[in-house]
Amino acid sequence: MSRSAIKAILFDLDDTLWSIVPVIERAERVLHDWLERHAPAVARAVTIESMRARRQALMDSDPVYQLDLRRLRHTVLSEAMCEHGCAPALADDAIDVFSRARNQVEPFADVVPGLSRLARRYALGSVSNGVADLQVIGLAHFFRASVAAHQLGLAKPEPAIFHAACEALQVRPEESVYVGDDPLLDVQGAQRAGLAAVWLDRGLHPGRTMPAHVRPDAVCADLHALHDWLERQGMTP
Repeated sequence: MSRSAIKAILFDLDDTLWSIVPVIERAERVLHDWLERHAPAVARAVTIESMRARRQALMDSDPVYQLDLRRLRHTVLSEAMCEHGCAPALADDAIDVFSRARNQVEPFADVVPGLSRLARRYALGSVSNGVADLQVIGLAHFFRASVAAHQLGLAKPEPAIFHAACEALQVRPEESVYVGDDPLLDVQGAQRAGLAAVWLDRGLHPGRTMPAHVRPDAVCADLHALHDWLERQGMTP
């Protein structure tokens, strides 16, 4: 591989640094329990599954909601409040309840030691289409920059979101490696933006394979393997 010395490592968050499906499932149960106490008419009329279907329908009809999942969830909650005679302002409280639960994640065992090790040599950043709050989660101190789709108004795999993170870290794309779990959003997206791309395959998605036309620069199972791969490549600043 012929590349510039790597100065920055950029990370996806959900399913890269923690498993997101059980977090969302638990947060939705917490929210529904809260609705039963504070908006019982809504809780009786909707289910977790029906609210999920409404969010998907709204996202399909208006792509702007693909960029801001918090706004998507808030809009659907507000509509449900209005439909069932509850104060729309309750949606603000409801989304806060969901957000707190959504940020109660458990990083994979390699994440804290891996980030600590990498941060000694590289500038670390994150690029996410989700709404995780690294400050609340307790990992923000590892990252010099964090870019999210809802803040920037565009999402992966758009090259500009990767470029925005590189600019925030004051590095060029060719001096950066992006690490993520999604073959198209993360690997292909980063490579098209001029970054090297590592597929972090933790085995969370049985049956997921890398499309034949996408070739990651490396495949790693955890952050320790990522560090070792960077050292073997001599990709040090």
